[in-house]
Amino acid sequence: MPDKEQHMMEEMEIDLLLETIQRCYGYDFRDYARASVRRKVRDIASTVGVTHISELIPRLIHDQQLFSSIVGIFSTPVTEMFRDPPFFKLVRDSVVPYLRTWPFVRIWLAGCASGEEVYSLAILLKEEGLYDHCTLFATDFVDASLHKAKEGIYPLRSMKTNIANYQNSGGRALFSDYYHADYESVIMDAGLRENITFANHNLVTDGVFSEMHLILCRNVMIYFNSNLQSRVLNLFHDSLLHGGLLALGSKESLHHHEFKDRFIELEPAWKIYRKIV
Repeated sequence: MPDKEQHMMEEMEIDLLLETIQRCYGYDFRDYARASVRRKVRDIASTVGVTHISELIPRLIHDQQLFSSIVGIFSTPVTEMFRDPPFFKLVRDSVVPYLRTWPFVRIWLAGCASGEEVYSLAILLKEEGLYDHCTLFATDFVDASLHKAKEGIYPLRSMKTNIANYQNSGGRALFSDYYHADYESVIMDAGLRENITFANHNLVTDGVFSEMHLILCRNVMIYFNSNLQSRVLNLFHDSLLHGGLLALGSKESLHHHEFKDRFIELEPAWKIYRKIV
C-alpha cells in the first residue's frame, strides 16, 4: 500500500479508536495533539501485539483492563516534587504576597497527576504561614492517579531529586520534616492533606471550578490541540475571580489565543497571568 494511503488508513483507524473510547467510556481524547496521540496509539498496538490499530477496537469494547492501560498511557505524567525550582521560588517570593491580600484563598491544581505538585505547594504555603487560610483542589481525570495522590506515597529513590528541588526553590526547613520513610517508600505528612480536596475532573468535558484565586495547570495543555486549548482556557477564565492568577507551563502561553486580552502577563518566563476582564 502506498505511504499516503497507509497514512490515511491509520488516521481513520485512530479516529475510530478514539470514538470508541469516547462512546464506551466517556473519555474524550479526540482533541489531544495528534502527533502525540498517533505515537501513543502505535505504542499501544505494539505492546498489545496487533498489526493494525483497528484490531484494538473490539478488544477495547470488552476489556476494561485494556481501557485502563490506554488511559494510563495517554495521561502519563512527568513530575516530581518542586519541579522547576525557579517557578516555586517565584511563587514564594511574588505570588504568595499577592495571595495574602485575600482573607481566604482557593487554589485549583488542574491535572494534579500523582500529587507531587500539590504537596509541594502545600509545603510552600505552610512555610509562608498561608496554608491555614487556603483550600486546595487537586483534580485529575484518572482515578488511579488520584488514589496515589491521596495516599501521598512515593519511592524513596526519588527523594534525592526532590530534596535538591526543594532546596533550590527556597525551602526553609529540612525536606525530611515533611515525610516519613518506610522501607523503600516515603509517606507525606498527613498534615499536608488537611486542606486539600482531591476530585475527579476532566478538563475536556467537565465544568467550572468557581471562585478560584489561583489556578495551576502546568505542562498539561501541550498535549491538546488549539481547539481544546481554547476550551480549557475559557474554563480557567470563568473559574477565576477578577484579579485571580493563572500559572501555565513554561512551554505554554496565551499569546496565540483570544484570551490574551483577558489577562495581563506577570511573569513571561514562567507564564503567570492575572485575569483583568
